Amino acid sequence: MGAHTNTDPKGIVRAVDEYRLLPWGLYLARPTPGRAQFHYLESWLLPGLGLRATVFHFSPGYERDQDRYLDIGRITAGPDRWEMEDHYLDVVVRTGRSAELIDVGELFEAHRLGLIDTEAAESAVLAAAAALDGLALHGHDLDAWLADIGLDLRWRSA
Repeated sequence: MGAHTNTDPKGIVRAVDEYRLLPWGLYLARPTPGRAQFHYLESWLLPGLGLRATVFHFSPGYERDQDRYLDIGRITAGPDRWEMEDHYLDVVVRTGRSAELIDVGELFEAHRLGLIDTEAAESAVLAAAAALDGLALHGHDLDAWLADIGLDLRWRSA
């Protein structure tokens, strides 16, 4: 974090415009050079929920019908470095309308191939179920759900 960089799973290091550390999570905002679909992203890493919540700033012509995107996984928070192990499941949030669990087949295939163990797969399913439940109880509004449990997300785009 001190270097204001983000390293993706492929080892590509990118500059981060902003980090914001709170007791319950880490916010990061950065440009996405080389990506045609979107030019900027904002993410909150929420280790207690096993979620990375992201807002993609889509480029013209690549817009998607989504407001928030949730990656399910294990997040390890350290003093200088945070890491996320993606557990394949994702939730597409359309605020006020719906929340859709996607990539279920990817999780099962990864488990079958031994890329994710049973404990991590079960944890992913439980985290996804909790997210879908929280979203449904709050009108499919991620920010409302998380605010209700004491996690006040702030976004550049909101």
